Amino acid sequence: MNHPNIEDARRPGQASLVRRARAARQGRRRSGAVLSIATVGALILGLFLGAPAAYADDYPSWDDVQAAKANEDAAANEVGRIQGLIASLTQNVADTKAAAEAAGNEYFAAQQALDAQARRLADLQGQADTQKKVADDTASKAGQIAAQLSRDGGDTTALQLFFSKSTANTDELLQRLGQMDRVLSGTQAIYDKALEAKNTAQSLTDQATSAKVERDRLAKIAEEKMQKAQAAADAAAKALANQQTYLGQLQAQLAALQDTTAKTVAQYQAGEAARAAAEAARQAQLAAERQAAEEAARQNGGGGGGNSGGGSVGSGGWVRPFGGYQSSGYGYRVPDCDVWGCSSSFHAGVDLADGSCGSPIFAAHSGTVVYAGWNGGYGNYIKIDNSDGTGLATGYGHILNGGYNVSGGDWVNAGQVIAYAGNTGGSFGCHLHFEVYQWGSTINPINFMENQGVYMG
Repeated sequence: MNHPNIEDARRPGQASLVRRARAARQGRRRSGAVLSIATVGALILGLFLGAPAAYADDYPSWDDVQAAKANEDAAANEVGRIQGLIASLTQNVADTKAAAEAAGNEYFAAQQALDAQARRLADLQGQADTQKKVADDTASKAGQIAAQLSRDGGDTTALQLFFSKSTANTDELLQRLGQMDRVLSGTQAIYDKALEAKNTAQSLTDQATSAKVERDRLAKIAEEKMQKAQAAADAAAKALANQQTYLGQLQAQLAALQDTTAKTVAQYQAGEAARAAAEAARQAQLAAERQAAEEAARQNGGGGGGNSGGGSVGSGGWVRPFGGYQSSGYGYRVPDCDVWGCSSSFHAGVDLADGSCGSPIFAAHSGTVVYAGWNGGYGNYIKIDNSDGTGLATGYGHILNGGYNVSGGDWVNAGQVIAYAGNTGGSFGCHLHFEVYQWGSTINPINFMENQGVYMG
């Protein structure tokens, strides 16, 4: 365990967050809608940004376009309306994306502050424990000396025995007096050292207690920032989905209204239908290729706990989250820098790389997705609550743009493909940044996973 004195109970607010995520997932199952707990937050965010929400009922049908084309004034009005809808879709995507990135950056900063405070707490507690041991050991040594003197006869007998052979020789007597003085001085020094260590241990313990209060405060802030960032990410995803659903049709309708040739509205409608069908076929082909890549990754992993296979099975339901090799470990390191900036001096996870973008990322354990969105230096990121009362969670960073397979509130099984590796955020090449959390703070994922029979070398 990296952090001593970990509470046995779930931190305040964490249980409620998971309950809300699970409730959202159950709500989706009941209704069949693909909406998360942040839908309301997304609408509020859209109103706050001043971007008008666009709904299916607001979009013109092809019958509306056909009717408007027969009248010059009606056509001009419909052109203005469609141009406004196109601009609204485009602006809403830009605004919600910017808001999601800003909220994700705040979440990232809050989590970094929490991790730094957790490390400070662990360091203070470790120093306090060390000084307490020094005090205990030193006091025990002094006590043993005192007990020995007492067994030797207390105040007089021990001195009589000490000087019994020295009375005939003054020099020898003085020498033994000097030795006794050194013994007594040494005993006092031992007591002084024990007292100093005890006081130091108490001071460090007091500092650790204050540090724990601050850590818990930062944990609440990080959780709040994560919830706000998830709401913003959901709003951005909804805006993008609206654009992808309606933009092509709106552009085709606008072209039909502005066309003064003999080409008919029906021809534009047919062209848009063909474009939509081609896009659907392309998406189906991509899905098939991804499925084949996932299956190949599983086959390469062998399912037997191999060192480099993504999805390789360990014990207790834990699996290796990615293939390849370990490119960076956990702990302090020399930062990598390029024109975009530098990596952090403390690496809170483990980096796994297989040399390519688009490789599948597997859920290291079953659980609830509590975050899927932008997360500052981690880029596109997923966090899964794997705790079931244990306070454990896992994080997956630098996901490919458009590479999410899951959303906030989803339940995932161990070994399920949740995303695809990319190079987003503060990344220096395509890889997975993998983290393990205990009660909200990162711990060494290499040691933890090895204890589950999953090797990250």
